[in-house]
Amino acid sequence: MAKSHGAMHVATVTSRQVDKTGRQREYQSHLVRRTFREDGKVKHQTLANITALPPAAIEAIRAILRGEQVLQAGQAMQITGSLPHGHVAAVWAQASALGLPGLLGTSGRYRDLAMALIIARVVHPASKLATASWWDDTTLGADLEVAGASTDETYAAMDWLLTRQDAIQTKLAKRHLAAETNPSRMALFDLSSSWMEGSHCPLAKRGYSRDGKKSRTQIEYGLLTDPAGRPVAVKVFPGNTADPTAFIEAVKMVRDSFGLTRLVMVGDRGMITNARISAIRADTGSNLGWLTALRAPAIKTLATQGGPLQPTLFDQHDLAEITHPDYPGERLIACRNPFLATERGRKRGELLAATEDSLAPLVAAVAAGRLAGADRIGLKVGKIIDKYKMAKHLHLTITDTTLVITRKTEQIAAEAVLDGIYVLRTSVPAEHLDAAGVVTAYKNLANVERDFRTLKVDDLDLRPVFHRLEDRVRAHVFICMLAAYLTWHLRKTLAPLTYTDEHPPTRENPVAPAFRSTATERKASRHLDTNNNPVRSFRGLLDHLATLTRNQVRVAGTQHTLAMLAEPTPTQQRVFGLLNQPLPLTLK
Repeated sequence: MAKSHGAMHVATVTSRQVDKTGRQREYQSHLVRRTFREDGKVKHQTLANITALPPAAIEAIRAILRGEQVLQAGQAMQITGSLPHGHVAAVWAQASALGLPGLLGTSGRYRDLAMALIIARVVHPASKLATASWWDDTTLGADLEVAGASTDETYAAMDWLLTRQDAIQTKLAKRHLAAETNPSRMALFDLSSSWMEGSHCPLAKRGYSRDGKKSRTQIEYGLLTDPAGRPVAVKVFPGNTADPTAFIEAVKMVRDSFGLTRLVMVGDRGMITNARISAIRADTGSNLGWLTALRAPAIKTLATQGGPLQPTLFDQHDLAEITHPDYPGERLIACRNPFLATERGRKRGELLAATEDSLAPLVAAVAAGRLAGADRIGLKVGKIIDKYKMAKHLHLTITDTTLVITRKTEQIAAEAVLDGIYVLRTSVPAEHLDAAGVVTAYKNLANVERDFRTLKVDDLDLRPVFHRLEDRVRAHVFICMLAAYLTWHLRKTLAPLTYTDEHPPTRENPVAPAFRSTATERKASRHLDTNNNPVRSFRGLLDHLATLTRNQVRVAGTQHTLAMLAEPTPTQQRVFGLLNQPLPLTLK
């Protein structure tokens, strides 16, 4: 580990080269270096190249770093400028390690602008206009030469990136979904939505809002990932698109665009319906499989008297494989999570009580004669009764002068029997995936939900969407997806410095809830790692990296300036150690 107090000095490096005439030439470079000890070895870190300075200035710097007082304090050097550097340098280092610049396309102005948009979305998500201004205030703008970029240039870069979307996503699919890197041959797909600002985008429609913005138009977008939740592709849909329709588009993308015909698509119970399963089966040109869950009515049918789903199945085990004539050629894996059963029972009781409390004033008003008439009473009740979705469990008796509300105890008890029980269905044969593996594969959908939190809430601030043109909306979502891809890897790489669980425990029982490792619990409670180094949230770590600045220093008596990094903290040094990159003076 490099020590932050390592000695700084000016090193003169001499190199010799033979030119075409056979004459030997000698070159000298003057470098500002920090010396530190790591693993018992002395190492050097280059902070600045001062070869271009006049000899007198170089000697002055050398003397100052030796501790000599050449001039009065404050007169030897002057800092003429300072820009945040560490955060963008770390994100750029991760992007370079992933080959992201090359993935976007050949080098050029538009690629640099696109990379700057992606990095800014990771570090400082904001509108495009605010982002362009932010570039000027970090070393990202200077090093990628995007400082002062116009709005037209930024939008042109978005348009250029959108034309590359299919090619980029195909390469990502080959990298993360092909059999060589994805031996389970599984892909996860889910749909989310974000609300729109403005009223002129053709994609903006009213639909089921996952953001709770029922009064706003929205767009929907489907995210395709590998089993670990690593984003691979995204597709934007109008805001009123149904989940099954989006799923069929994802299947076409996997089959036609990516050329993957042997893959298992994993989706939730609202995504992969009977109609979609029939469509997959009818497609003789592919061998795509599927894995999903049954809806509550279908589970209730399986649990009817004489059905295969009975409570005795779970007397000794939490999961069991069953069959039913309604699902020929499929596997059904029934699971019971006792923790989920307890939670659902508690929640149902609380919601029933809340519904009854909401109706209590009406019951009192009717009893006191302040509210009369069956029609008037019914209208008042109708506005309240299903607020908590518990109307199905209550029986109402309404007359002109009375209102009686009672619970349907038998129905509630029948539902309680199925608490914590869910049934998975899949076309994957047992020799390829056992019952426990099916449960694990379905629970991996939580990884996609985590990606949506990254996109919408935690990191990338995708919503709301302000763009008016369809292609700009699609480009915005695609930029956010690439930023999520970059963030996914950054979180993995920097896990030792954050609260992220570096080694999540393997669950012996796949039905049981997930839990964090002991080391992560200790890290979360102490806010220190095992070596007593501070840990931060991912966003807090990026903010800390921003304090590592690159300064423009002018030596007294000259007009020459040189770039020099501030003294990095131990945490900042560890970040670049985890990235396996030296702390760079410039991004490129």
